[in-house]
Amino acid sequence: MSHRRAARADILGRAAVAGRVVLAAGGGYGIAALATALLSLTLPLPRSEAVTAATLLSVAVMVGVVVAVFAARSLLRALVGVGAAGLVLGGALWLVAGAIPPGPAA
Repeated sequence: MSHRRAARADILGRAAVAGRVVLAAGGGYGIAALATALLSLTLPLPRSEAVTAATLLSVAVMVGVVVAVFAARSLLRALVGVGAAGLVLGGALWLVAGAIPPGPAA
């Protein structure tokens, strides 16, 4: 029985690490994309400079999400944290995008 228990624990441990990798990659990309969009609309710079600065900052945001996912006590806590950050950033982007009038047509 102890061999089966050890094998099961090994499989669960590997699945938890695989889940963290998927969450870090996908969630990190999603959070970085939301942060880039939000920052490009809210930074007090000319549009091209704001987009460039936001894109550069998104690399740091993604690294932060990856570190947070692997530092969390459990995969569930990491998922809740990434989901909450996504909801906050998405809500802020929704509010900001609705408040900014569209630019001139290209």
